[in-house]
Amino acid sequence: MKCLLSVNNQKFPPQDPWAQYPGASVMQIILFEPQIPQNTGNIVRTCKVTGSDLILINPGFDTSDRMLKRAGLDYWDGVNVSIKDNLKSILQVHTGPLHFFSSKASKLYTDVLYQNNSTLIFGSETKGLPDWVHQEYASHLVRLPMIENVRCLNLATSVGIGIYEALRQIEFRPTLSSYGKERC
Repeated sequence: MKCLLSVNNQKFPPQDPWAQYPGASVMQIILFEPQIPQNTGNIVRTCKVTGSDLILINPGFDTSDRMLKRAGLDYWDGVNVSIKDNLKSILQVHTGPLHFFSSKASKLYTDVLYQNNSTLIFGSETKGLPDWVHQEYASHLVRLPMIENVRCLNLATSVGIGIYEALRQIEFRPTLSSYGKERC
C-alpha cells in the first residue's frame, strides 16, 4: 500500500515527476578544496536527503578519514560522491546553470533562478574560491547575506542554505516522492 500525504482530500504527490529518471540527481554540489572533514561529512548528509551529487575538488584531507565518515554516518551509501583534480576541466564540459557562492559577490543567492540541473559551487573554508573564478564567472557569483567584518558562515551551513533555496525554487520536486514513506 502506497502512503500519500492528503490535504483537503487532494493526494500529494499526484505523480512523481522524477519517476522517469530513476537514480537521477537533481542538483550538483561542488566543493573546491574543502579543508575540514566534518564539514564535508555533513554536506554528504545534505546531499543524501536532497538527492544531490557531490564533487570534491582536491580535498585537503584523506577521504577515508574517520572523522569524515563519522560526520556522514550512514549517509554515504546512495550519494554519488566523486573526487576530481581540476575545477576548470569540469566547468568546461558542464552544461547546466552554475552558481558560485562567494562572500565577495554582490548578487544575493535569492536573486537568481535555479533549475533542476543547477550546480552550486563553494570554495574552501580558509581560502574561498580562486581568483580566476571571480574573473571568468563574475556574472554567476552569488552571496549569502552576512554582517560585515565577521567570519563567514560554516561551509556546511552555507551549502544547506544554498541547496534548499534552489530546491524551494523548483518546488522541492526531488523530495516529493518521499512524502509519507516514513510513517505509513
